[in-house]
Amino acid sequence: MAQPVREIMAQQVRTCPTTAPLVDAARIMRDDDVGDVIVVKDDGTVCGIVTDRDVTIRAVAEGRDVVATSVDEVCSHRLVTVSPDDDTEQAARLMRQHAVRRLPVTVDGKPVGAISLGDLAIERDPQSALAEISAQPGNE
Repeated sequence: MAQPVREIMAQQVRTCPTTAPLVDAARIMRDDDVGDVIVVKDDGTVCGIVTDRDVTIRAVAEGRDVVATSVDEVCSHRLVTVSPDDDTEQAARLMRQHAVRRLPVTVDGKPVGAISLGDLAIERDPQSALAEISAQPGNE
């Protein structure tokens, strides 16, 4: 039986407002050793997610100024989310169906965590290469 998302999700939510400069999101990723930051509206509800890949492909590679560009300009707005009570099988299906590697976990539209492909790999197949890589500390 699949377990609830709450049991394997990352509970420390990294967020930034839509108006934050992209460099702020990049610094959060660097300082907290994460690959994404959840973008929130003024009321705290999720409106997007910005990943390290978004920073690279949608900003740096396009020659954008990461100080003048807001996270709202490069984040993914078409989000798929799960609740903490959804099961991990549902999370895996959504990732596969929508070709995403990370899902914000929300309650009433507000972020309470995140679940990644690596989290699922560690839980479902701890001996897999992805699980072993995901369990290692980040690069310095």
